[in-house]
Amino acid sequence: MNPTLPAYVVIGAAGGIGSAVCRMLSAKGARLFLVGQTAAKLEALAEELKATSPNGEYVTHTADATKSADIDLAFTAATAAFGPLAGATNLVGSILLKPAHLTSDAEFEQTLQLNTYSAFYTVRAAAKALMATGGSIVLASTVAARIGLMNHEAIATAKGAVNGLVISAAATYASKNIRVNAVAPGLVRTPLAAKITGSEMALKASTVMHPLGRIGEPDDVAAAICWLLDPATTWVTGQIIGIDGGLSTVKAKG
Repeated sequence: MNPTLPAYVVIGAAGGIGSAVCRMLSAKGARLFLVGQTAAKLEALAEELKATSPNGEYVTHTADATKSADIDLAFTAATAAFGPLAGATNLVGSILLKPAHLTSDAEFEQTLQLNTYSAFYTVRAAAKALMATGGSIVLASTVAARIGLMNHEAIATAKGAVNGLVISAAATYASKNIRVNAVAPGLVRTPLAAKITGSEMALKASTVMHPLGRIGEPDDVAAAICWLLDPATTWVTGQIIGIDGGLSTVKAKG
């Protein structure tokens, strides 16, 4: 493994979009530190990608992204494995489709923990790791934080906070050459969205909403994340980029 190639921490690495990001980065020769909740899935992905540290060990780390100590340990382990990092992305998230009056305290708190807290913990740990060298941090937002969608109150709140985190952290760390951005997808065909994409009626309704006439695939979003992580993308920060088939800006044919 070439130690001069960029090294990235991918949190939520075994998910639908996370695994697509890892495959794209690996194809470019990047060194990857895979973080997630399920050891078996992480190890299978590491084996597929031959994602190893300089001593030949698979670089996976089991962590609960809603716990700050777990995220801190992940970055410590990544730096120990690879030395200076080039960046990190957090793709942990959830989908809760309920109106506010039917959303319980527990559901709302879990939505905040998975989406907002984990994003903040990632920025905090990544900023410390990148302080001396600079680099890129990419978070996951949602189209629902950009336009009004029915029954998205909890997730729109959580991801709206992520959008605020992106622009504030981008300002804070610009002088350290740390870029902070996010992607804001529409509906993407991932295991997380299976309840929607698995219903013919729901899938048809969602497809019609997207002006490009289809829902997203993991590679659609992963390509944008990899672009934002790339060291060559040196003049992009503080952006929430819609990867949503035009949903947030283009009126679908009525």
